[in-house]
Amino acid sequence: MTEKKEIADQIGWNFDNSYSRLPESLFTKLNLTPVRSPKLIILNHPLAASLGLNGTALQGNDGVAELAGNQVPEGAMPLAQAYAGHQFGHFNMLGDGRALLLGEQINPLGERVDIQLKGSGRTPYSRGGDGRAALGPMLREYIISEAMHALGIATTRSLAVVSTGESIIRETEQPGAILTRVAASHLRVGTFQYVSAWGTSQDLRALADYTLERHYPEVANDENRYLSLLQEVIKRQAELIAKWQLVGFIHGVMNTDNMTLSGETIDYGPCAFMDTYNPETVFSSIDRQGRYAYANQPHIAAWNLARFAETLLPLLHDNREQAVTLAEDAISDFVKMFHHHWLAGMRAKLGIFNEEQEDESLIEELLSIMQKHRADYTNTFRALTLNKLEDTVLFSAAEFTQWYEQWQARLGRQQESQASSYQLMRSSNPAIIPRNHRVEEALEAAVEREDYRVMERLLEVLSNPYAYSTEQEIYSTLPEESTRPYRTFCGT
Repeated sequence: MTEKKEIADQIGWNFDNSYSRLPESLFTKLNLTPVRSPKLIILNHPLAASLGLNGTALQGNDGVAELAGNQVPEGAMPLAQAYAGHQFGHFNMLGDGRALLLGEQINPLGERVDIQLKGSGRTPYSRGGDGRAALGPMLREYIISEAMHALGIATTRSLAVVSTGESIIRETEQPGAILTRVAASHLRVGTFQYVSAWGTSQDLRALADYTLERHYPEVANDENRYLSLLQEVIKRQAELIAKWQLVGFIHGVMNTDNMTLSGETIDYGPCAFMDTYNPETVFSSIDRQGRYAYANQPHIAAWNLARFAETLLPLLHDNREQAVTLAEDAISDFVKMFHHHWLAGMRAKLGIFNEEQEDESLIEELLSIMQKHRADYTNTFRALTLNKLEDTVLFSAAEFTQWYEQWQARLGRQQESQASSYQLMRSSNPAIIPRNHRVEEALEAAVEREDYRVMERLLEVLSNPYAYSTEQEIYSTLPEESTRPYRTFCGT
């Protein structure tokens, strides 16, 4: 048995590389670029175990070397994926500029997931960049992606962050790091846009067939399998975006290259969670026009899906006119699907089990009052869930008192008990979210002082956001008032 095979057996790697069997124009095979002095910062032990990996072995020298890109795991085949994308509405050739797909881990349940190193060095798609990543943004992705998973929202996940012992230059000199990202796949709308723009019809069909086999095998034998593919992606994105809206998550950079075909949230660059309820909220420093504001996310999702549908037109029907009609009909369903998921989710947040025609106006009225009084989004629903109205700024507002009476009357018109309603609310309204000031506090301690305890405590309370535990209460407090709006940056 070779030394690499022994290490793989100890760690638990079980790689396959199906993506590498696609047309070669879709990727570039590369050697890893070693770093000077890798050090494990954090390892996601529960995720490692679910992948069939030995966490103890991953913390050893060989494991850290593999997580840093200093050593190729047995069975891995490092490659950078090519893709394109509309970035803030402008179409560009892109690709993995600072990431390498090691391969696909087959977990103990037989499921296939991508293992990707992010910040692993230059590739042919780096577009002049250094291919590296800073420690702060990698830890941010770790925190937010794991918080999203705990909230029950489909997401890529973070297995580990390793510091590189090297500095990188952004606005300032910063410590370098590599994140190990786990994803159902890294297939994106932008992947199809790349093939549509620069590939052949055979490449397009091969990519579509691969996507069906990997994510939607249940519709792979449908009469029009490519229309079914479009419809299934639309379904998953409608559910995903609704869940974002329900917890006040703002992605910040909804370019087409950041929309997965699996329905997972990907890329946690300028993302953040909304404090004060305002549909126009934007955090990203580069989103000066508010294209990706909270209220716009459903519209942008539909726009992105239309771009995906355009790439599939040659597969939908031989007659382009009929293909366009099929695509337009499918896209039009997104709005109805999103609205269905959002309305059902809002009913649950208010403890409503059945449906009445006036429910939507009841919900919209609450949101309007929240916006008028600059109420915190998460904590308003938290106060309603705990029946601690004095905990919200709405408590003394006359219109809120009137709304509260209407809401209580609405709850009284359903068979379920009030206790059942409050239990539904507890399971639908997180007690905590990764508050922006708490995330920044954790990142500052980690990056500036190499103190990871603040981050570890934050991750612990975020791991069960619906617990309503006493330990979580301090993490639900709002930041101090500031005259400067909170801004995020595309550091990841």
